[in-house]
Amino acid sequence: MREDDRLVGALTTLDDMSSFPRRLARGLDTLMDRTVAPGFTRIGPAVRRHLPGWPADPAPDALAGRTVAVTGATSGLGLATAQGVARLGADVRLVVRDVEKGAGVRARLQAEFPGVKVDVDRCDVSDLADVRRFAAELDLERLDVLVHNAGAMPPTRTESAQDHELTMALHVLGPLLMTELLRPVLRGHDARVILVTSGGMYGQALRADDPEYTRGEYTPTTAYARSKRAQVELLPVLTDRWAADGIGVHATHPGWADTPGVVDSLPTFHKVTGPLLRDAAGGADTTVWLAATEPQPPAGDLWHDRRTRPTHLLRRTRTSAAERTELWNWARDQAGIE
Repeated sequence: MREDDRLVGALTTLDDMSSFPRRLARGLDTLMDRTVAPGFTRIGPAVRRHLPGWPADPAPDALAGRTVAVTGATSGLGLATAQGVARLGADVRLVVRDVEKGAGVRARLQAEFPGVKVDVDRCDVSDLADVRRFAAELDLERLDVLVHNAGAMPPTRTESAQDHELTMALHVLGPLLMTELLRPVLRGHDARVILVTSGGMYGQALRADDPEYTRGEYTPTTAYARSKRAQVELLPVLTDRWAADGIGVHATHPGWADTPGVVDSLPTFHKVTGPLLRDAAGGADTTVWLAATEPQPPAGDLWHDRRTRPTHLLRRTRTSAAERTELWNWARDQAGIE
């Protein structure tokens, strides 16, 4: 063997040895994700942060000079997201239904992060007419990040102002219409749109044939999960649609986080899993990281704990191209999008 061949062989061996810890770490990360509970609870980030390859935190001033809008920002994950981007220097727009609560959050953020600009904007994201009003009145020339966080799980089948099943209106139609209307202020500067979805969607297949949940026995957890499945299934469509404007769309799921929504909507789940639930900041970590990390990651993926994740874990939830197209056509028509 020639000397240079031996050198190449030695270097290759060293490279394999140095990459082994990363491969092992990735394997452990995947195992935690596929077995759900270890990866979704506070155990997930506690372990993952110490594994080789954990993505670096954004720079302390990563969002200085940028504007981030967060829907549903008065509590839980929305509040934690607003705090996270404010900590990184962003101007924050709190998009909320209750402006009094929004004013309280504004005062809290300004006390925690002096010098950060915070505005409160009223909008019921489930009400398409209100979304149109909000977009028309928004006084902005540029929006860098739009986080669709607003969510709800009503105990019985509830309809929006336009008579749509509420979870689909709030989690799919409203965010879709809002983003479309805000494209002029998102376009041209590598803006990011982040859909905060839920790990609950892994248990549900897309029901493009019944998006309004008019058939079968209604259960709130199923409705919620179906709407979150719909969010994720639209990622490829929205990525293609908004790419020409330089807008990247991403989805994140927070794992199992201890939020007021979980306490109110899933009291038994909260009681059983409470000691293992991650706090709201832990649930919002990847959303904040995606809003700020540079360069912007490729669009169209689902993220959890700063890693891309599969959109399906079960064969029975797989979605066909025809089903995705059917959902898109329904959502576009109901939202009144050309």
